[in-house]
Amino acid sequence: MALITDRLAPGSLAAARPGHGLAGRLAFALIVAYAIFLGASFSAGAWLKNSSGETIQTDFVNVWAAGRLVTAGTPADVYDWPTHKAVEEAAVGHPFDKYFGWHYPPPFLFVAALLSLLPYLAAFFVWMALTLPAYAVVIRTVVGERIGVWLACAFPGVLWNVATGQNGFLTAALLGGTLATLEQNPVAAGVLLGLLSYKPHFGLLFPLVLAVNGYWRAFFIAAATALAMIGASWLAFGTETWQAFFELLPLTSQLVLGGGLAGFQKLQTTFGAARLVGADEFSAWCLHGGVAVTAAFAVLLLWRQRIPYEIKAAALATAALLVTPYLYAYDLVALAVPMAFLIRLGLRRSFWPYEIAMLGLASALVLIAPVVDVPTGLAAVLLTALIIGRRGFAYARSAS
Repeated sequence: MALITDRLAPGSLAAARPGHGLAGRLAFALIVAYAIFLGASFSAGAWLKNSSGETIQTDFVNVWAAGRLVTAGTPADVYDWPTHKAVEEAAVGHPFDKYFGWHYPPPFLFVAALLSLLPYLAAFFVWMALTLPAYAVVIRTVVGERIGVWLACAFPGVLWNVATGQNGFLTAALLGGTLATLEQNPVAAGVLLGLLSYKPHFGLLFPLVLAVNGYWRAFFIAAATALAMIGASWLAFGTETWQAFFELLPLTSQLVLGGGLAGFQKLQTTFGAARLVGADEFSAWCLHGGVAVTAAFAVLLLWRQRIPYEIKAAALATAALLVTPYLYAYDLVALAVPMAFLIRLGLRRSFWPYEIAMLGLASALVLIAPVVDVPTGLAAVLLTALIIGRRGFAYARSAS
C-alpha cells in the first residue's frame, strides 16, 4: 500500500532543481556532451560541411527543397521525386545518392516555403532555433519545475533531431501541448491537436479518446483546425497538389513500409522489428495491429479510471508512438512527453522503486537507436509503456 499512497520522497523537489542535485548536474553534462559531439562532427567534416567545404545533405534538405518548389510556383512538384531530388542537390551544391522524400500533406508546405526564403544552412539553424525552445517550454510546463527545461534538452532524442534538422521538436511540442492544456484549456488543446495533423499518424488515437471521454470542445476545435489547414493549403497550392499527394501515398507506403526503402532497422515500430527479423509483410501487419489494438484498449481503459491525469496523458502519448508503423529515431523526441508526465507525478507523489532507473534505460535506448541495427527506440517506447501500466493499473485497483 505504500506505493499507492505515493508520499513525497524527502528532498525530491530540491534534488530536481538545476544545480542542486544529481539530476540537474547530469542533465547539464549531457547537454554539454551533445554540443561537443556536434561541434566535433562539424570540425571533422562529418556534419553540415565536409572537409572540402561542401554542404552535407541532411533530412532538412527535403523541407528546404519543397519550399523552393512552392516559391517557384510549382507546389505539386514536391511529390515528383526526380524534380524534388534535383532541387535537393541544388540546395547543397552537388549530387548525392540518397533521396530525402517529401511525404507530408500539403499544409506543411507553408512552413517549408517560409524557411526556403533563407539560404539552406541559415534555414536549418532557424528551424532548430524556433522548434527546440517550443519543445523545451512544453516539457517545462508539463514537469512543472525549472528542471524540466534541462531534462528536455538532455533527452537523447534532441541530439538526433538537431543532427538531422528534422521536425521531432515540433511534433513533441504539439503532442505535449495538447495533453498539457486539455483539461484546463480545451480550445488551445484542440488547436494544437489540429496542427499535429501535419503528421496525422501521430494523432490516430486522439479522436477516439476525446470522444469516448466527452472532450467534445477539444474534439471539434481540432477537427475545425485541421479542416482550416486543408482549406488554406487547397486555396494556396491548388487541387493538383492534393491530388499529387494522394497519388503518391500508395507508392510511398509500398516502398518505405513494404520494401524497406530506408531500412527496416530504422523503423522504431513493431512492424519494422517484425520485418527486420524476417517476417513477411502480412505477418508484420498482423503483429503490429495486435500491439496497436492492445495499446488503444489499454489507453481507453485507463482513461475511464479514477487515476491521476499524468498517467492518462502519459499513456495516450506513448500509445500514439506504438500505433503508428512509421516512426524514426528523430520522432522519438516525442517520448519525452510521457516521460515528463511521469516525472511530474514522481515529483509530486514520489517515484516508485526502479522508476528512475527504467526511465534512464529508456533514454539510453533512444541514444543508441540511430547507430545500431536493431530498433532500440521501440524497446524504449515499450519500457515507458510498462512504467505507465505499472502505475496506472495499480492506481485503478486501489480506487476500485
